[in-house]
Amino acid sequence: MPRHEGFFFAPKTAWKALLMTAQPAESLTGAQSLVRSLESVGAEVVFGIPGGAILPAYDPLFDSKTLRHILVRHEQGAGHAAEGYAQATGKVGVCMATSGPGATNLVTPIADAYMDSVPMVAITGQVPSGSIGTDAFQEADIVGITMPITKHNFLVQHVDDIPRTIAEAFHLASTGRPGPVLVDLPKDILQQTGSFAWPPQLDLPGYHPTTRPHAKQVREAAKLIASAKRPVLYVGGGVLKARAAAELRVLAELTGIPVVTTLMARGAFPDSHPQHLGMPGMHGTVSAVTSLQKSDLLICLGARFDDRVTGKLDSFAPGAAVIHADIDPAEIGKNRTADVPIVGDCRETIADLVVAVGELYEAGTRADISAWWAEVDGWRQRYPLGYAEPTDGSLAPQHVITRIGQIAGPEAIFVSGVGQHQMWASQFISYENPYTWLNSGGAGTMGYAVPAAMGAKVGRPEATVWAIDGDGCFQMTNQELVTCAIEGIPIKVAVINNGNLGMVRQWQTLFYDSRYSNTKLQSKRIPDFVKLAEAMGCVGLRCDTTSDVDATIEKAMAVDDAPVVIDFVVGEDAMVWPMVPAGTSNDEILAARDTRPVWDANDV
Repeated sequence: MPRHEGFFFAPKTAWKALLMTAQPAESLTGAQSLVRSLESVGAEVVFGIPGGAILPAYDPLFDSKTLRHILVRHEQGAGHAAEGYAQATGKVGVCMATSGPGATNLVTPIADAYMDSVPMVAITGQVPSGSIGTDAFQEADIVGITMPITKHNFLVQHVDDIPRTIAEAFHLASTGRPGPVLVDLPKDILQQTGSFAWPPQLDLPGYHPTTRPHAKQVREAAKLIASAKRPVLYVGGGVLKARAAAELRVLAELTGIPVVTTLMARGAFPDSHPQHLGMPGMHGTVSAVTSLQKSDLLICLGARFDDRVTGKLDSFAPGAAVIHADIDPAEIGKNRTADVPIVGDCRETIADLVVAVGELYEAGTRADISAWWAEVDGWRQRYPLGYAEPTDGSLAPQHVITRIGQIAGPEAIFVSGVGQHQMWASQFISYENPYTWLNSGGAGTMGYAVPAAMGAKVGRPEATVWAIDGDGCFQMTNQELVTCAIEGIPIKVAVINNGNLGMVRQWQTLFYDSRYSNTKLQSKRIPDFVKLAEAMGCVGLRCDTTSDVDATIEKAMAVDDAPVVIDFVVGEDAMVWPMVPAGTSNDEILAARDTRPVWDANDV
């Protein structure tokens, strides 16, 4: 897939060719201009719900030959579906809503996309221009509301501005650090007649993202890499956004350095690779967390030193120098001072590092890291990921998720909600390929999985798409299964049903003396997820014994013409381990409940 170095993920040459094939101006309504603009930028799918203010746009949309509109059941579902589509394909996701509550229902997925750098364009209707500011029916200042959570947003004030605004929105969403852009369209602007000409002239004089890294900084980074004795490649989601997984593997194998991949970077480096230590962070592997703590050099590529990775920031990797490469200069030095800052696209940065490091190796400059690997392998062998079978005979959620990953295989796409099941899915499924793990990382949005899986399946219809959800998350957005059933989007949903808000219950067990205040969700199987699935046009299955797990998953895999929901009834006391308690140092990582830290922080 082409990298996002030009216009809408197209190569620069393609955009230049487009500029040379200008179309004659036409007289169109604003609504027609909007639809034509979306067609012209290459949009394929719009997830949305019509309403009064956006209704003019739905009339020409009805006649479009290239735009598929998917009628969701809630605007939040539209936004998350656009995210899932974007994350699975690398293209810009598009969602549409009317004014007021329609627009505000998009706020959560817009914030989610902003935190996770997802390219998305949200199109909202607005009350007529003359009514703005009068508290008109279904009026909300969605531009003001979303200003802190969008890369940029627009209130269109003239019908002739629609083509340029849509072009700029897609350009901003997909280039530099990707992110959501909102376009707010007053109803009267959609109804007016104006001039449509394509391609428009973009007017973004202050927007010039740096993609090429500075050669001097790359050389300085290479010197640190070649001389470090305890280095770690700390890989974030920016590597995936830059389509740089292949370059990362070349750098890793050239240097032989241990690799950790954050929650947003799972799949950027194969789990099966001997250099991969797994995921760092609050629920990361002991070897990943410990290697960061004990390192003398962190090579941070497209990550942002998030608090879930660093734990207590002033105790994070105290003896490490830092190389920090990111396309967003605002991230560099924000949480951790960088000894060598590199602003640039991760793909280009890593490619340049490969050349610079290789030259130093050829010149005989290369530190011996065999002792470091012996230490790292010791942690890996002593503290592998694992779990204990429940003593009460209940079904282990970790076993369920492991078998889903193994039976579906590494080519499948796994989309997770937020909570314990998210952590188990990140731990116990082996990710061998990029863009096969989608989740809400920064915002931690419950309800993400089902609509995002829907969007991923629309974008990648040939792929098997599993939503790994919890019973709490599932009850927030499961109405989008109706959309899936009606629109022919056969996703598969595994509900890890422990009858509780599992992660909150875990914290109550550990830190609140097992006082389970308002975390129990189910009583007498209310709701019955199998009946609920069937009522929404899906195949409903239930599994509550270990011996039936494989057969149930295989039965779901055999269904390819309807969505499938499996109610996996699991024990309520399973916990996610390892764990770094919130606000503490990574030195305090626990391997199991009531244990001491897995290593002595003073034992260097």
